[in-house]
Amino acid sequence: MNETLTIALAKGRIFKDALPLLAHAGIVPVDDPETSRKLILDTNQPNIKLVVIRSSDVPTYVEYGAADVGVAGKDVLMEYGGDGLYEPLDLKIACCRLMLAGPVAFKNSEARMRIATKYVATTRRYFAAQGKQVEIIKLYGSMELAPLVGLSDCIVDVVDTGNTLKANGLAPLELIANISSRLIVNKASMKMKHEVVHALIARIAEAVAAPGILPPTALTRPCAAEMKEQKRTNIAKTPK
Repeated sequence: MNETLTIALAKGRIFKDALPLLAHAGIVPVDDPETSRKLILDTNQPNIKLVVIRSSDVPTYVEYGAADVGVAGKDVLMEYGGDGLYEPLDLKIACCRLMLAGPVAFKNSEARMRIATKYVATTRRYFAAQGKQVEIIKLYGSMELAPLVGLSDCIVDVVDTGNTLKANGLAPLELIANISSRLIVNKASMKMKHEVVHALIARIAEAVAAPGILPPTALTRPCAAEMKEQKRTNIAKTPK
């Protein structure tokens, strides 16, 4: 590979789960992201660099060509929208579920629901598809607190084990989407760096399919549920 390639990775769990996939593709970071202050990380491949950034920034870096390839959660991509990048591969890592959640005893009425979430666009599209109007309050964290203090009726957020919901007297009500991390590619890079980009996609696809490469923590319950077509649970309706 002679062409320079920049790969954008989301910080945290996605970065850690993506490392074995990159290693199978022959890409290993030389710099330790935990200790290095460098913003662009070198790898064992002199022409391949890594940038580790906020998950919500990954699609922007890729669409505008600051990175050729990226790894981001499907929740981020759904919220980002647009058609300025390719999404060729489901990596089956960092799996979770995007859920509507609320108090255990919540009963859906005809009243307009107030929902707290950081996924404003996704939430609006989801309820619009059902012909429902909802009031959306944008928050950036501690979603579970909103129904407890009366800020909202329900929340839309990613759920892994559900333990945090349960600890706060909340429960999942509706499944909006199964989430996993996806490989995304800049459209111009796919065309101009066709050989190197397609070689990378092929190697990573091979790693996803091969047994024993993904870390055990990557293959969590939501991914398994996705393969079995996890059934949606509906909000309990007010008895007539």
